[in-house]
Amino acid sequence: MKQIAACIPASPEDEIPWKRIRQLIPASVFAGMKATMQDSVYHGEGDVFVHTQMVCHELTRAPAFYELSAMQQNELFLAALLHDIGKVKNTRLEDTNLVSPNHAAAGSQIARTLLWQEYGLCGSKEMVVFRETVCALIRYHMLPFHLMDQEEPERKVREAAAIGELAEDFSWHLLCMLAEADAKGRIAKDINEVLAQVELARMMAEEAKCLYAPYPFADGFTKRAYLSGRNVSQDQTLYDDTWGEVIMLSGLPGTGKDTWISNHYPDMPMVSLDRFRTELEIKPTENQGKVIQAAQEQAKEYLRKKQPFIWNATDLTKEIRQKQIGLFERYGARVRIVYLETDQQTRQTHNAGRADFVPEEAVVRMLRKTVLPTPDEAQRVEWQCKTGTVL
Repeated sequence: MKQIAACIPASPEDEIPWKRIRQLIPASVFAGMKATMQDSVYHGEGDVFVHTQMVCHELTRAPAFYELSAMQQNELFLAALLHDIGKVKNTRLEDTNLVSPNHAAAGSQIARTLLWQEYGLCGSKEMVVFRETVCALIRYHMLPFHLMDQEEPERKVREAAAIGELAEDFSWHLLCMLAEADAKGRIAKDINEVLAQVELARMMAEEAKCLYAPYPFADGFTKRAYLSGRNVSQDQTLYDDTWGEVIMLSGLPGTGKDTWISNHYPDMPMVSLDRFRTELEIKPTENQGKVIQAAQEQAKEYLRKKQPFIWNATDLTKEIRQKQIGLFERYGARVRIVYLETDQQTRQTHNAGRADFVPEEAVVRMLRKTVLPTPDEAQRVEWQCKTGTVL
């Protein structure tokens, strides 16, 4: 992303070189934005692309933007550039009004696929942290506007801030900067009201001790208890009564999950969905209900015995992961999620050599749905990435 970074103004007085930026971004991205209109009450400026230009302008004219590191400027500018890309997919007419429900979550996934496939931002820790910081900013860019509508705003503040444990540049400070630019980069009557909401969110994040960094929980068990919604104080140090660890792997086919297990835990029992697919003669592209049922039954056997084990599957979305994590935790196990990622060429080569090869078209569909595990999902969450080899 060095070429886009070179387009970031050096001072508030400099102009954004939009002609150059349009040459660096796939034409379909801006074409989709230009074709997507917005509700005139909140966006009198018109289409998404005009709004995006205004947001980027507001961001880069703010003196605070130039107090950030070069990397943070790059991440924040790119997030502003793509923050409403989800509106292209999610905008619809509802009772004569244009609405874009869940466009932030959709935009985060679209941005991840774009940065992964078009710019090769995958495989190395630096690339993954950069990419996921951008995606997290997009995913949560609406939260400062609606924080006080949340059932437990303070808990939500700390949940979002926890992403900074892995996407190291993500913070409420950057999120509020993006939200402020988003509010100003419009033609609407409610700008001052919305800016007041952003400032309130900033103050709450500061009071919750996570404006610039994740909240410093005493340990992983306490953090998991608090972020999962249990009635506990964030300042407590809870007694960890789990009996052992279940390791849940997550990653696209071909990222080397079996190799990782052989290298790190060769003697630990494993529940492998690939093995059940082979035994049941079910292809990865077919309905996986029977495969998952068989795997869960084996997992329950280990859980009843209080036997630590590895759950070996792709587990690419939070919804899928939570179904299994809920099972493991109900039996008293603590869960460690290990997400694996490698560069595209290595993944494709490794996948092609697998006995249970997954067609590349299917892998791309998986990528489009992928959401990396975040620290609120389990007691311990890791991203392990390496370019040029499987882990």
